[in-house]
Amino acid sequence: MQKEERFDYILNQLNTKKRVDYKSLAKEIGISEDTIRRDIAMLYKNGLLSKVSGGAVIRSNNPLSFQDRSKHYSAAKDVIAIKAQQFVKKGQTIFMDGGTTICAIAARFPIDASFKVVTNNMALLPILAHHKNIEVTVLGGAYHKDMKTNFGIQTYREVNSYMADVYFMGTCAIDASEGITAGVSEEGEIKRAMLVNAMKTIAISNVEKLNSTFHFRVCDIEQINVLITDLPSNDIRLDDFRNLGIELV
Repeated sequence: MQKEERFDYILNQLNTKKRVDYKSLAKEIGISEDTIRRDIAMLYKNGLLSKVSGGAVIRSNNPLSFQDRSKHYSAAKDVIAIKAQQFVKKGQTIFMDGGTTICAIAARFPIDASFKVVTNNMALLPILAHHKNIEVTVLGGAYHKDMKTNFGIQTYREVNSYMADVYFMGTCAIDASEGITAGVSEEGEIKRAMLVNAMKTIAISNVEKLNSTFHFRVCDIEQINVLITDLPSNDIRLDDFRNLGIELV
């Protein structure tokens, strides 16, 4: 089977099954797993699928809305939100970017919390409005309606005028080898700016996002300080991150 025929086969299998793995594809086509890995890497680079641990999943052209995403993995988000509270201290300046899990963290802040939040996440505003001692600074920029987040050169410039004690980084995809990646380039730029200007970066990910990648690189795993997931910190699925010296919570 020629390369182009393999590409068609892989994409057809993805359209049918929604997920494929290297081992099964190699057996079905009659080639090595290394060749399948290279084929999937090429399809990924061309935006035709998303890579996950052991294979690939179909790349959605219509991502879930913010409201829909807020309903997905709600129990996992609550676990992460509770774990995150230990890193919040009185008097801090905290960067918080976009995403529904970031909103879940804010919803768990104690009612008497007293610190400053700098954010481009407009969905945080009604949540933090209940906290009279939380000072909120909203970063300007172009508003992305689906993500309820501000992006762009204005956002980037404003981030660079602040220094934060802690940065809660929402993630789209995270992989021990490939690092943290984003689906939108502008989103990645703001994340990098927040990371550079924060003393401690805490990445947030549910198990669904582990060992997956998107097109736009944010940072290497070694550049974050802490990874919070909905898994127990000793779960073997986190071993690759543990081996890099990242604090797991």
